[in-house]
Amino acid sequence: MMQVNELQKISAEVRSDVIKMIGKAGSGHPGGSLSIVDILVTLYNKVMKVDPKNPNWEDRDRLVLSKGHGCPALYSILARKGFFDVEQLWSLRKLGSMLQGHPDMRKTPGIDVSVGSLGQGLSVAVGLALGAKLKNKKYRVFAIIGDGEMQEGQIWEALMSSIHYKLDNLTIILDYNKLQIDGPNEEVMSLGNIRERMQAFGFDVHEIDGHNHEEIYNALSAPVIAQKPRFIIAHTVKGKGVSFMENQVGWHGKAPNAQEIEKALADIGGTTI
Repeated sequence: MMQVNELQKISAEVRSDVIKMIGKAGSGHPGGSLSIVDILVTLYNKVMKVDPKNPNWEDRDRLVLSKGHGCPALYSILARKGFFDVEQLWSLRKLGSMLQGHPDMRKTPGIDVSVGSLGQGLSVAVGLALGAKLKNKKYRVFAIIGDGEMQEGQIWEALMSSIHYKLDNLTIILDYNKLQIDGPNEEVMSLGNIRERMQAFGFDVHEIDGHNHEEIYNALSAPVIAQKPRFIIAHTVKGKGVSFMENQVGWHGKAPNAQEIEKALADIGGTTI
C-alpha cells in the first residue's frame, strides 16, 4: 500500500508538471488545477481501479472532471500512470495536441468523459452510475466539481437525480477552494451551509482537508451506505503549493511568466523548466 510520503512526493511532481505545462502553453488555469492535485493523486494511486494498458476496460472505475479547466493536473497523473508518454504534457493546448484545454475522451487515453461548459459533467456522472446499476456492474463513478460550478442549476438537478435513483456507487467531490473567476464564492453567489444542504438532500456527507492524503483516502474508501450517494466537501486552497498563487483569485486563469515559473517550481521543490 502506498504511504503518505509517497503520495506527497507524487503530488509535488504533479504540481511541477502543472506549472510547466501551463507556462509552456502560455494559457490555462493554474489555481484550480493545483487545488485538486492531492485529491486526484489519492484517487489514482490508492482508490480507483484502472488499467493504463487497457484504458477502455469495461469494469474500470470512472472519473468525471466536471470542472474541466483543472485538467492539467489530471493529464499529469494519467501520464505518470502510463496512459500516455510524459513528453505529451508539454503539448498542452497546442493545435492538434491530444491534450486540449478541457478533457476530450476522443483524443486522450484515460479520459472517461469529455467536458466543457461548467455544470454538465455531474449529469454525465449520474448517468454513468445509473448505467452501472442497470447493468449490474460493480465499478464506481467519481465526479469532481468546483464550488463556482455549484452555482449552476444543472448541478442541483443532478444532485436530486443521484438521490432519487439511490446511486450509492457515485461519489461527488467538491473542490471547495472558495474562489472563482469573479471573486470569492460568498460575494458572487453564496452556497450557504453546504454540509447541511447535502445532508438534507440525503447524501452520505464527509468533510475533509482536501490536501491531507489520509483524510482524502478515508473519505473515499469509507464503507458504502446502501442507497446513499457520497458527497465529499474537500476544503482546498486555490493555487496550493505556490506561495504567490495561493488564495489569489487572479491566478484562476492566467499563465505564469518565466520568472514566475522559476519561483513557483522553487516553492514546490520541482525541477526547472
